[in-house]
Amino acid sequence: IARIESFFGELGFTVATGPEIEDDYHNFDALNIPGHHPARADHDTFWFDATRLLRTQTSGVQIRTMKAQQPPIRIIAPGRVYRNDYDQTHTPMFHQMEGLIVDTNISFTNLKGTLHD
Repeated sequence: IARIESFFGELGFTVATGPEIEDDYHNFDALNIPGHHPARADHDTFWFDATRLLRTQTSGVQIRTMKAQQPPIRIIAPGRVYRNDYDQTHTPMFHQMEGLIVDTNISFTNLKGTLHD
């Protein structure tokens, strides 16, 4: 993870973090994941109560960053995520890394160039 953070740091990204115990707004609603979506079910998500859960992705970090900062934004969001899934190829906790750029004149060409580096 440190090597990835260093790589993206050299490209001007900062590391953004967020809570592992998340609310349903930042984990689902703000990402347009509807209430009936299977990812919200107990068999996929570790719920503490009706509104608090172990985050299933680091996307909530992006939502919080976009609310707190004005563009340009250039972040990576590494972190542990949790899904109620356990078999030979899945574990309930794993690491995820997301990236976000919000700026003018940004396109998929920029994404391709960043990933190619």
